[in-house]
Amino acid sequence: MKRSTMAIHIGQEPDPTTGATVPPIYATSTYTQEGPGRHKGFEYSRTNNPTRRGLERCLAALEGGADACAFSSGLAATDAALASLMRPGQSIVAFSDLYGGTYRLLERVYRTWGLDIRYADDTRPDALLSLVDQSTRLLWIETPTNPLLRILDIEAISVALRSRRPAEADDPSGLLLAVDNTFASPMLQRPIELGADLVIHSATKYLGGHSDLVAGAVVSAREETLQPIRFHQNAAGAVPGPFDCFLLQRGLKTLHLRMERHCANALRIAEWSRRRPEFSSVLYPGLPDHPGHEVARRQMSGFGGMVTLSLAGGAPAAISLLTSTRLFACAESLGGVESLINHPATMTHASMPPEVRSRIGVEDGMVRLSVGVEDADDLIADLEQALRAGSGNP
Repeated sequence: MKRSTMAIHIGQEPDPTTGATVPPIYATSTYTQEGPGRHKGFEYSRTNNPTRRGLERCLAALEGGADACAFSSGLAATDAALASLMRPGQSIVAFSDLYGGTYRLLERVYRTWGLDIRYADDTRPDALLSLVDQSTRLLWIETPTNPLLRILDIEAISVALRSRRPAEADDPSGLLLAVDNTFASPMLQRPIELGADLVIHSATKYLGGHSDLVAGAVVSAREETLQPIRFHQNAAGAVPGPFDCFLLQRGLKTLHLRMERHCANALRIAEWSRRRPEFSSVLYPGLPDHPGHEVARRQMSGFGGMVTLSLAGGAPAAISLLTSTRLFACAESLGGVESLINHPATMTHASMPPEVRSRIGVEDGMVRLSVGVEDADDLIADLEQALRAGSGNP
């Protein structure tokens, strides 16, 4: 099957009991057993639930993985991966441009827990691998990154990483590559096919696509790598409810259609933004002069729906734009059908110290657009009127 077909059919087979085309939502906490240990594969919904299981099957298929675990949020998925795979005294190598919530979790939870966190500022594989030593268990990257939309070459990093692994390369206790694929979704990029071991999603974003749920997921290339994550999930209990799983699975059915429109609209806005003197920089991987454009063309089937802009007037101009748009809602999150505008320095990346934000390039005059699926002309008109309002000429 092609992925657009998988999203509609895998894990969503007609109900065998009634023939219902859309499977029912299993809103149950427990399951009646024929006797102790004699059941139909389900005992308690923290451990497993048929609605969640259908969602996990679909996510694994879309990412080309062996299996998946769905979580109550993207950070719950990240936390489970770190807590189950890492031990005090080990190290994580991460690319420095990453979601502020991930940075907060690494620095304020896992560093105090005893992990050594190392950050690379250079996208080249050699820069990441130069920080790897015998203590390193995990490489953690986003691509495109949040919010600077930098592109990392997943396949090149994977090839370089394999040279550092022991001969038993399939050993799940070895060095692993985890890729946060939230910004791309499996419709645009499939890290496991490029050599990644784990794929992480904030499913709240493009996978759900309607800003009406919070969820996360871990997809693994190998079942044995997922086993400790699944164990941690059952032990700690950060599971999504069946209604959220249903909404997420419903969102997946239109993911391929939405991503086409997100990409087309984002490119229109990026090209328009480049002609506006109010913006000192326009970051979008689909622009030919973007530093990661060629890598993005090779490993992605589209350039995504995120555009990051820097205002020539600095923070005051950014705040004016944020408070003057009418269609772009000033809000956290991304990936929904509606367009959002965000100020990374005070919103998604506020948990980063100012000196860290400055070092990686998150400026106070920067705004991040999550371009929705509205008509592109209307979105551009909204940005135009917001810029006029900021100049005093509404």
